[in-house]
This record gives sequence, structure tokens and C-alpha cells, in this order.
Amino acid sequence: MSNITVCARFRPVSSKERRDHGDTICIQNLDAETFNFKDEKEEEFTFSFDRVFYQESEQADVYEFLALPIVRDAVNAINGTIITYGQTGAGKTYSMEGPSILCCDEQKKGLLPRVVDGLFKSIKVSEETAKYTIKLSMVEIYMEKVRDLFDLSKDNIQIKESKVQGIFLSGVTEISVLDPAEALQSLSSGIANRAVGETQMNMASSRSHCVYVFAVQQDLTTEKRVRRGKLILVDLAGSEKVEKTGAEGRVLEEAKTINKSLSALGNVINALTCGPPSKANHIPYRDSKLTRILQDALGGNSQTALLCCCSPTLSNASESLSTLRFGARAKHIKALARVNCKEDKYTKKQGASSVTEDESHERILDKLRGRLDAKDVKLLEELFILEGIFFDPGSVEDLELAYEDVTLRTICSLQQAVEELVITVEEIKRENKDLAGENKALKARLEAAERSDRLCKDVGGNMTFLHRILDIGFFSPLGWFILSCQEGGMKTTSLVLHNAGFQENNIESGLH
Repeated sequence: MSNITVCARFRPVSSKERRDHGDTICIQNLDAETFNFKDEKEEEFTFSFDRVFYQESEQADVYEFLALPIVRDAVNAINGTIITYGQTGAGKTYSMEGPSILCCDEQKKGLLPRVVDGLFKSIKVSEETAKYTIKLSMVEIYMEKVRDLFDLSKDNIQIKESKVQGIFLSGVTEISVLDPAEALQSLSSGIANRAVGETQMNMASSRSHCVYVFAVQQDLTTEKRVRRGKLILVDLAGSEKVEKTGAEGRVLEEAKTINKSLSALGNVINALTCGPPSKANHIPYRDSKLTRILQDALGGNSQTALLCCCSPTLSNASESLSTLRFGARAKHIKALARVNCKEDKYTKKQGASSVTEDESHERILDKLRGRLDAKDVKLLEELFILEGIFFDPGSVEDLELAYEDVTLRTICSLQQAVEELVITVEEIKRENKDLAGENKALKARLEAAERSDRLCKDVGGNMTFLHRILDIGFFSPLGWFILSCQEGGMKTTSLVLHNAGFQENNIESGLH
């Protein structure tokens, strides 16, 4: 079990950044793995990754260190995933594709065309006794829907899981490719269908996450085995700050969805790396289509490499710092990659058994079709599958997936209910504390009122309490201060309240 590979790459300063902010950069190169980063507040941080590619680094350098080992392992039936991550305009798509997927400039070729060449070269130098086939599929996650870029009519591909295949895209178009040129042409047609838009930070900003899948099958004829490897490349859409991109309307809605899915990816990384080692945490893979597709890549059966693309300028320091911190957390994820191998003898045995059973079932249905209506035969077939007389693997798998989905949703709902209950209990405690304070104050007022009432009752005779104190000032326990004054034939009495927390009030009464 090994950690995933994490690299950082800083693109050169753009002409716009140089014009607006000069040549000042926020990184200090220490060595090939470590650098100092200074943010907008002049606070300094030190980061270390498996490799750091500075502004002068070449595309070939990135491929040879980050991708080539994974490409070689994919040919040998070990799953691999390569992800580019970073803010919009940080150089992710350039790192993945280069200026163009069909670019002939060897120096500027991105990861994707180099991976295609690498797969076919690795196959060429492999065992002569093995027969290889490569199938290519390509989708984008746009507004939380998985769209097939080879067939735009498939605009809501479902993500499923099986014990054999792991996470897979149900019904996605797969194209068999025989050489690099054919593969690149297919990729070029798919990329042309990808959603892009213009922002203030990028003239051709990716508005979706793009996923390239290479399925490599190896038939070992002498050993009678079949081995399958899957290589996935993911070009993530960039995180965006609206005040910088100037996004509005449809572009703004796309930005919100992109940021939400990237936030879900961050939550998965946190759950994988921040939980207590002794406790199995719930990993929220199902919170977004992106994290569900990347489930195997993040702590599952896959070797994974992450390229964190950053701008070196101070004007983008906060976004670059966020990207680097994401990469630093991702370094702690453990990979569980293994060789995906299946014995051909077992396959043949199962296949023969399946064919025999299928033939038997078909004979039965043929005889029924001769005597019954097509609808009746269809109904019987469904009943046979339901009762287990005919075996339908898809239905069992769907049942398992549905059961797992319901279980996870139930756990999430219970966790949310507990959190809401804790919040409610805290609110009740605060309310009880406030009420206790109010009760204490009310009790003090009642006691003071009772004392005042007793004092009034103690005043005897026909003269009222008010008359007895007209000619003298009186200060009661409640703080009532009573004054009287004579003006002509009218005697005026002023009753003034000076208690703390009360407004001063005057009550005047005229007595002859």
C-alpha cells in the first residue's frame, strides 16, 4: 500500500499578469521537491511534494515523472488515474492536452497524446505471446450530468459498480483503437464536443470536468489468462471566484456547479485523510458525480497521480495556496492497486455453462412462442428470471447497488438527524438559561412589590399614604422618589422612578 503521487506545477507569468502586476512572483525555489510560498499578506509557507515543476519545466518532464510509470502498469493490468487540479487559467488543460491534441510539436505535447504514444510503445515491447486490445471512451461531467462525448444523444450516463469492473459508466460508447493516430483522431472529435466558455481569466475556460478512459485488455494465450487494466485521465474544470472571472448568467450557474463538485472532492479527501485511523469513516463518494467516478482513484484499486497546477503571481496567491493545501492533504491518501487478472480456464468453464443454460432457456422459449402470444412469452421469461429459473446477472447487480445506495443514504440521514438534534438541545439549554434569569428578576420584583404593599398597609388613619408624604420626600425600597410642591392653590405631587434599567417616569396629581 503506497501513497498517491502528488506534484505541483507553476506555469509562466502571462503577458496580462506582467502588464498588470509586474514580474513579482510568490514562490522561492529550494530544490526539485520543496519551495517557499509567500501569500498576499507576506506570510511564508513551505511545501514539499514528490516533484515540483517550475516555470521553465518541459511537458516531457511532467509526463516522464508523473504519468509514464502509471502507463506501463496499465499495460500490465494495474489500474491508474492521472488528475489535473487547480484554479481556472492555471494551465490544467495545457498540461493535459498541450496547445492541441493533434499538435505535432514534440516539445509542447501534453500528457494525453504522450499517454497514447506510451500505451502503444509499451504494448510493442511487451510479451509476444500476449494479445492486446485498447478501447477508448470519453465523457464530461457538465452541470452534474455525465455526457458521452462520442455520442451526444447519451447525455445522462449512469455510474455503476461491480465486483469485477469496479466503478464503470453504464452504456458509454467505447471505440477500439489500433494505433496512436486513430486514438488521437477519436480524442480530437470528443474534445470538440466539450463545453467551454469565455471568462475574464480564460478565453476558452473549461465548463465541465473531462474524463478520458483507456481500457487495456491483455490475453495471455500460453498461460490461459486474461488481464485488464484501466487508465483514466481527468482534466478538472478550474475553481472560480466570480469577482475575478466576471461570470454571469449561464456561465455563473456553471461556475457554481463546478465549485460545488470540487468542494465535494475536497470533502472526500478530508474524510480519507483526517479521520481517526482506528475508526472506519463514511466517505461521501456519492455526493457528486465527480467523486463517484473517482472512487477507485481515491483510496481504491488504482495507482493515482495528482498534478496541482498553479499561477506563480501574487495576484492569484490565495487560489494557489488553496490548491497547494489540497495537494498536501491528498498526499496522505493510500493507494490499494492490484493486478486485475482472470483465469481463462475458469472463464471458459463459466462461459460454456452459461451457453448451455442459455441454449436450454432459448429452446424452452422457442417452444412456448409456437403456442403462446409474444406478450405471454415475455411475461413468462420475466417470471422465470424473478423466480431464479433463468439467471439475470444485471438484476442481481442492480439490487446490490440499490441496497448499498439505500444503506448509505440512511446513514447520512441519521447522521444529519443527530446533528440537528444536538443543535436543538443546545438551543433549549440556552433558552432555559435565559428563562431562569427572567424568573429570578421577576421573583425579585414580586418581593419588592410585596414589601411596598406591606409598607402601605402600615400607614393607618383616614389620611392616605400619599397625603402623609406630601410635605416630605420619601424614598421607598423600589426607588420611588416622591416630591411635592405648592403653586398657588394647587399642590403638585411628582412621583419619579429612578430604578436601574427603567426610564424615568413622572406621575403628577393635583390636590387642593
